[in-house]
Amino acid sequence: MAQPSNTFDSYDAKGIREDLENVIYDISPEETPFYSSLKKVKASNTYHEWQTDSLRASAANAHIEGDATTAEARTATVRLGNYTQIFKNATVIPDTDEGLDKAGRSAEMAYQVLKIAKEQKLDIEKALFDNNAYVAGNATTARELAGCGAYVTTNTANVGTNGAEPTGSVPGATARTDGTATVFAQADFDTVMQSIWEEGGKPDTVYLSAFQMNKALGFTGMNNQRSTIGAAVGGTNAVVNAVDVYVTPWGTVDFVPSRENRGRDVWIMQSDMWACGVLRPTKNTELAKTGDNTTRQVLTELTLISKNEKASGLVADCTTS
Repeated sequence: MAQPSNTFDSYDAKGIREDLENVIYDISPEETPFYSSLKKVKASNTYHEWQTDSLRASAANAHIEGDATTAEARTATVRLGNYTQIFKNATVIPDTDEGLDKAGRSAEMAYQVLKIAKEQKLDIEKALFDNNAYVAGNATTARELAGCGAYVTTNTANVGTNGAEPTGSVPGATARTDGTATVFAQADFDTVMQSIWEEGGKPDTVYLSAFQMNKALGFTGMNNQRSTIGAAVGGTNAVVNAVDVYVTPWGTVDFVPSRENRGRDVWIMQSDMWACGVLRPTKNTELAKTGDNTTRQVLTELTLISKNEKASGLVADCTTS
């Protein structure tokens, strides 16, 4: 087949309007399961403090009639703290943008500020999970909050060769030392669960990477021990291979994949024993004009609160490939 002579087709035409959808597709991950789950409390200083305490070990306790009472020695509470960290991002847009008609957003500034807010939440999630000691900061050094890795020391397993718990007498002041990585194993997980229980903790959530989640899928005794063919899911046959809840004698925990915690760390958390101390909630502020442009800043200042690290645990130094 061929066109008739002198056919004026779309390839010859001028002025055809573009066909651009009025939407922007973005599937970048933005979930922050740990940060979103934390209770937000008010911080009123750049160094936020709290206290922990513990009961003495049980002992034989029997006395004769009429015995004189002698007071026993008591121990003081332990005072802990963490520094607030400033998370700050900004965008500058030329004022010419106000006159442009764009696809997918009505105003470039609003679109970019929303992106920044989502990105900043990811930065916060990463910092909370990080193996980072706090930094007090000064006129030339930024303050940094201590992440989970600088607090959890009591209930750990799978610490590799040359690895070590955070050292020093002040929790948060030093980070843990990574050791030689080995495979994440169910035995190590169960060991940490038992240790937390023995300390009095009640863990409820496990944060781990996609790679470690695949290892957890191989745990025996779970409902996901094998794929089930023919399961009725939504009225259709399906293959089920998922971990939702892991039940042990030491507690029941939910597995939550997280993209921002280090791949080598598997965190077993008692959620109500962690919180965020917020000095300055997230705020979107227009900065002073410096010319034919507009600048907006998104800023958050907060810290991590480890109410009592004995309520949580860590399977450390897991291989990531």
